[in-house]
Amino acid sequence: MSEHNIKINKEKLDKIAEDVLKPVGFNNAYINWMLFLTVALMACIYAYVIQYREGLIVTGMRDMVSWGMYIANFVFFVATALVGMLISGVIGLLGYTWIKPITRIAEMIAVAFAAVAGLVIVSDMGRPERLHHVFLYGRVQSPILWDVTVVTTYLVISTLLYMLPLIPDLAIARGRMKNAPQWMLKLYKILSFNWTHHPKQYQLLFKATRLLIILVIPTAFAIHTVTSWLLAVNSRSGWDSTIFGPYFLTGAFVTGMGAVIIAVFFFRNNYKLRSYLDEPLFDKMGKLLEFVCVVYFYFNLNEFVVPAYKMKEFDAIHIHELFLGKHALMFWFCQICGLIVPMIVLLWKPFRKPVPLFVISLFVLVGAWFKRYIIVIPTMEHPFLPVQNLPNEWVVYQPTVIESAVTIGSIIMGIMIISVLAKLFPVIPIWEMAEEDEETKSKII
Repeated sequence: MSEHNIKINKEKLDKIAEDVLKPVGFNNAYINWMLFLTVALMACIYAYVIQYREGLIVTGMRDMVSWGMYIANFVFFVATALVGMLISGVIGLLGYTWIKPITRIAEMIAVAFAAVAGLVIVSDMGRPERLHHVFLYGRVQSPILWDVTVVTTYLVISTLLYMLPLIPDLAIARGRMKNAPQWMLKLYKILSFNWTHHPKQYQLLFKATRLLIILVIPTAFAIHTVTSWLLAVNSRSGWDSTIFGPYFLTGAFVTGMGAVIIAVFFFRNNYKLRSYLDEPLFDKMGKLLEFVCVVYFYFNLNEFVVPAYKMKEFDAIHIHELFLGKHALMFWFCQICGLIVPMIVLLWKPFRKPVPLFVISLFVLVGAWFKRYIIVIPTMEHPFLPVQNLPNEWVVYQPTVIESAVTIGSIIMGIMIISVLAKLFPVIPIWEMAEEDEETKSKII
């Protein structure tokens, strides 16, 4: 790391900076998009105000099913956030330079989804004004406290991993975006920390980035392993599993890759960055998605085939509910459309081209959300204790309109954060791309 000497191709840098900085800034289309999101978010916030005023009775959660859509959504957000670790951490440390154009997009998704994950868990609290009690009176034996700690740590590291490599780009942008608003130029000046492109500055940046990349890997493993333990420490059928940690992690890689491919496809077309987010890049992302799908499929086999073979009393009820019961449609959609079919078709190169891969990733992402739903809900509906003389609505979970609106609101917030970051800062690392032609065989850090 300390021996890394950066050599930037000046002509290449000028061309990349011109292309990448062109879509940066706030035009009328962006303002209309944000107005639409703001109006939709306000409606969702109103739904949460009703929930805050009336209590969780306005949701479908009751005594038996005390975890519903909110917890499923929380697990989904945490899973998607792990793509930053997968791209920048695992793939980056392995030395694959093809990830350069997508590292910032992956970190942007990681920051947005990790930040919103913290808010999603608040929506599940009956008394959110007591949130600070988690920190003041939290017990170290509680997985909830572990989860809050690692989510916060991961958010901080992901934010630093997003912001640090931006410093040279902001210095580059500050001298080229003459028509940008003054407040944006001042922001660039502050965040670029008087960067002068001196070799010693790059050396320091490389060291800091590498340290963060090393730190983010165990943190990301911890965040989703602890999230899986929230369920796995119970002895309920469907959660009583010793492989929930790696099962959740591999599922997170699938979810995150689906999200990053969708985002890359969007920026490629709407930001006119086809020269940088090209077909060979999509081919590689498709291969990576194929790989993580295969690993995740292996854990799915272990998770469902083994209990289905043994058919213990309570496991049999749970498995029957998933395979043939009221959750069967969602379960088979997740397995077939969100995992098995993508895993098969991605073996062929034509399906790893931008448009087919984008469509496949949409199915993967939707299937991933449903998967978190069927991990949480069916188990809650079948407790060990006998259910007697209780109203049906206390036992069978049905999300309400309020609950659905609050959940949609969290997704809108994630999209808004990404939308703001993508218009405020360049989505592709300029200086790293300019360096590529000089040292194509060197590692990114």
